[in-house]
Amino acid sequence: MTGAGSVPDVFDPRLYGQSIPHDRYRLLRDHHPVAWQEEPEVLGWPAGPGFWAVTRHADVVRVLKDSVTYSSYLGATQIRDPDPADLPFIRRMMLNQDPPHHRRLRTLVSRAFTPRRIDRFAGVVRERARTLLAGAVAEARSGDGTCDLVARVTDDYALLNLADLLGVPDTDRALLLHWTQRVIGYQDPDEAGTPTPGPDGKPLNPRSPSALRDMFDYAHALAAHKRRHPADDVMTALATDPELAAPELEMFFFLLVVAGNDTVRSAAPGGLSLLAQHPEAYGRLCRGEAGFASAIDELLRRHPPVLTFRRTAVQDTVLAGTRIRTGDKVVVFHASANHDERVFPDPFTLDLPRTPNPHVSFGDGPHVCLGAHFARLQLQALYEETCRALPPGHLQLAAPPGRLVSNFINGVKSLRVRAVGA
Repeated sequence: MTGAGSVPDVFDPRLYGQSIPHDRYRLLRDHHPVAWQEEPEVLGWPAGPGFWAVTRHADVVRVLKDSVTYSSYLGATQIRDPDPADLPFIRRMMLNQDPPHHRRLRTLVSRAFTPRRIDRFAGVVRERARTLLAGAVAEARSGDGTCDLVARVTDDYALLNLADLLGVPDTDRALLLHWTQRVIGYQDPDEAGTPTPGPDGKPLNPRSPSALRDMFDYAHALAAHKRRHPADDVMTALATDPELAAPELEMFFFLLVVAGNDTVRSAAPGGLSLLAQHPEAYGRLCRGEAGFASAIDELLRRHPPVLTFRRTAVQDTVLAGTRIRTGDKVVVFHASANHDERVFPDPFTLDLPRTPNPHVSFGDGPHVCLGAHFARLQLQALYEETCRALPPGHLQLAAPPGRLVSNFINGVKSLRVRAVGA
């Protein structure tokens, strides 16, 4: 683990329930930038064939941009291999396609996900941040001076903002969080419990058709409602698009509900945790000495919402001097790339005005995050309102953040802060 010749494990999802293994990442970047990783059985999930871990920034960007060599379609984008019977279904999702088919789907959803439609929600988003933070401060004031910002603010904030954008009725919004937790938190016993066995006795993949049937049934019911009662929301735009087939509508709904919710649901508490741990930087932000736009990028660099994405080699190739064979799994590590000293001077310093800041927290290449604009809008409103609700000197961690057991999502399950002066 400590020598240059040793290759540390960065696969085990239980590592990430404690912290991001930055010491292991650095060893890999310095000595094994493309390193073979075993996939042992973990937490009831079966062993896999292994994969190449890509940890340097330049190599991560190369893999993400080169869809000709590194495919999202062949084996999809999760480290674990899907059940072969599920693979055709999983490949319907835009995330798991390559150009040119990916380009067609991205164009279709871009019509619904326009900046104009997103910007229309700016006032609602800000008021929601203000209201949720006021409730959290009131809870702290009436209790022991602490509150959990995940439970009181960020989970509801991400969920309700997405529901507004999609056009999900108030009565159904809890479903979005339920589906997100089921799909994203499947490696975490606190979130998912014991894995549900499928007909073959193996754990049922939460992304399999049978596991998602209730979500898809809801998507079709909501689409039918939007055709009868159109509104200015994303689901109306998707439901009334004549070029979008029914299976594509299902997968778009899945992608938007899970990725659209969990990006901000992970990034927001991660950013707040960093600001609480760096009071000088937080003070500069609140006093206007650092711009919110650059601060958001720096907080995303330090706490990317997504930890890994997988590609599959289409052909024999060489990456950072390592020979990769056709069919090998190649997994990029975002948090490692974002802390690569070759690109980011003093990478563990929270430098809110850092520029340039070419982090890969929203990906790169053809799959760069479609919802990045909406995510930035939400994060800026939340951080601005946090400065008002908890000015410098009034935001402190009361306990270490509770982290999600996952090698995919950089999740924060709890963030108990002491609202000083509350």
